[in-house]
Amino acid sequence: MSSPLIIPRRAKPNVLAQGGRHGSAELADVRPSPKASAGASPHAKTTIGFVNLGCSKNQVDSEVMLGTLVSEGFQLTGDPKTAEVVIINTCGFIEEAKQESINTILEHGHLKQTGACRVLIAAGCLAQRYQGDLLKELPELDGVVGTGEFGKIAEICRDLLAPKKRQRRLWISQPPYLYDELAPRIRLGKAHSAYVKIAEGCNRNCAFCAIPLMRGKQRSRPIESIVAEARRLAADGVKEINLISQDTINYGVDLGLRQGLASLLRELVKVKDLRWIRPFYLYPQQVTDDLLDLYAGEENITKYIDMPLQHINDRMLKRMHRLGDRAAIERLVERIRSRIPGVTFRTAFIVGFPGETEAAFDELKRYVGEAEFDRVAVFLYSDEEDTPAVAFDDKVDRTLMDERRNELLAIQDGIAAAKGRAKIGSHMKVMIEGPSEETEWLLEGRHEGMAPEIDGVVYLNEDEVQDAPGPGPGEFVNVEITDAGTYDLVGRILK
Repeated sequence: MSSPLIIPRRAKPNVLAQGGRHGSAELADVRPSPKASAGASPHAKTTIGFVNLGCSKNQVDSEVMLGTLVSEGFQLTGDPKTAEVVIINTCGFIEEAKQESINTILEHGHLKQTGACRVLIAAGCLAQRYQGDLLKELPELDGVVGTGEFGKIAEICRDLLAPKKRQRRLWISQPPYLYDELAPRIRLGKAHSAYVKIAEGCNRNCAFCAIPLMRGKQRSRPIESIVAEARRLAADGVKEINLISQDTINYGVDLGLRQGLASLLRELVKVKDLRWIRPFYLYPQQVTDDLLDLYAGEENITKYIDMPLQHINDRMLKRMHRLGDRAAIERLVERIRSRIPGVTFRTAFIVGFPGETEAAFDELKRYVGEAEFDRVAVFLYSDEEDTPAVAFDDKVDRTLMDERRNELLAIQDGIAAAKGRAKIGSHMKVMIEGPSEETEWLLEGRHEGMAPEIDGVVYLNEDEVQDAPGPGPGEFVNVEITDAGTYDLVGRILK
């Protein structure tokens, strides 16, 4: 059990580091899976408001909970003020994420006085980790639902709504829950792009990471289940699936599979109408030539590697409990680039890990400048209860961490800008996302080296296609790049 959670009652939201994956989304544009609209119940008029916080893995959990609620007859609303039940799917990954989750609970707790809210529930990672502390410190909460109980969310809502059973409760178990292809699901976000969770939990022992405490050991879905879900999504108009887990390179090890990710990809490329298959989060070990050749040889697998390296200094990697050393990382990066021509390489580093000296950071800084990655996320180390790094000495001051992050991002911005300028005049395939959020006169799209939500976009002038119906979301067009920003591109659609 973690140490008590300290909750400042008047905390304000924090802004996360540039390049991070954390974000939030309230229920707005939802897309039901075929099973999500089945059935009705006595609670058909009970309205549910839902707030999703955190990473794409949390988003899938939210989508499954939403699908379960709808299949059980609850009614969803995009306006939390009109919701009788409000569910916050929390994140507990790093300090800023925990603070955002707490702030969101406090904010929505006021709806018991100003809105229709009768029941307020905290679900997800923060709930799994802090359990009774949340109930104790946040009297606004009626229920706390851990990561092992998502499949019971409709039953939990009914229990908390029952007049004779009203009491504040925990629903916490060791997290064995892993959805399958039969789970009802209401997708958030774009109709043509979806996340598919292929495994849950993690067997690694990184010194800084609390994910195994919240998500348990790795549990992979069978290949048949994932492929069946991919077929259903493709039939529903999805053109891009993004494969997510905590440790994607390790997929299938718990099922007794050797080279499980390669085996899965070989089956997924057979799914009709899927244009892009994008695996996320490859740990820099166990990357076989067979897997890299599959990336290079299969048109539907994006030439995009997402591989957090965390550091480059040998001493820091050892203290972080990361496998391998600088020499192994350099060999791997070179092997990836040589075997997958034109690959886009995204990575992430942690600054301020205990014991990071000026010399160790200078080594990391030089490496970022030399390696010229396409995308780099930079996270600040934070003490996470019950992880090995909490007990480490030589902690780094927060102000110094901020300075180091800014230095790394400044180097990467220069690299990204130069890479963007080098693309001017080139032709590429772009998937249309839809009208731009910047202005109605532009369309937005992405090439295969741009992952949804975390990378840049390609801006397209709609005037180029005014003489004919413009391309719609999910359609692919040939584009000539005419200009470039730091992370975004500008292009024109070729006839």
